[in-house]
Amino acid sequence: MGDVSRLGRKPVVIPAGVKVELLEDDTIRVTGPKGTLEKKLPPLIQVRFDGNQIIVEKAQVQKKLNQKAKAFQGLARALINNMVTGVTQGFTKSLDIVGLGYKAEVKGQEIHLSLGYSHPIVYPLPSGITAKAERGTEQVQVRLTLEGIDKELLGQVAANIKKMRPPEPYKGKGIRYTGETILRKAGKSGKGGKK
Repeated sequence: MGDVSRLGRKPVVIPAGVKVELLEDDTIRVTGPKGTLEKKLPPLIQVRFDGNQIIVEKAQVQKKLNQKAKAFQGLARALINNMVTGVTQGFTKSLDIVGLGYKAEVKGQEIHLSLGYSHPIVYPLPSGITAKAERGTEQVQVRLTLEGIDKELLGQVAANIKKMRPPEPYKGKGIRYTGETILRKAGKSGKGGKK
């Protein structure tokens, strides 16, 4: 846990074209070329500006809250850093859909999925998240790429889509994160089983 507080003390540099504001009730607003994000900051920390940098500090707390304040300091720094990255570069997450006949199509702000169920699934994308579906490789039927400026929301959307058809361990069919390794189980052969 030692390096979390060290990382928490590292200033976040505000790039040109990005505006950061501290609002009331511990909310921070970051505006950049790709959009605006607002998040509530965790307790027990203070944020101050130093030129084009944001410095996250622990609030003066009683000794028993010190460890918690350190953790919140690291969390707040990561949050602000992700917001700055989000409004300047954005984030992407891609999912691979594996299975014969499995399909995904993006229509406006909706993803239409055929995942081997008796009915297609329509997943509405939250505002701020976009998706594109591309034909995959030999093993992957569709590669779904999600983009957005809010890293937390993007991760949540990807997790929600993956939950619709988690990869099964025998043939590996289902939805997985690109690059994710699925631990395969050998199929039952019927020989040599214990009685």
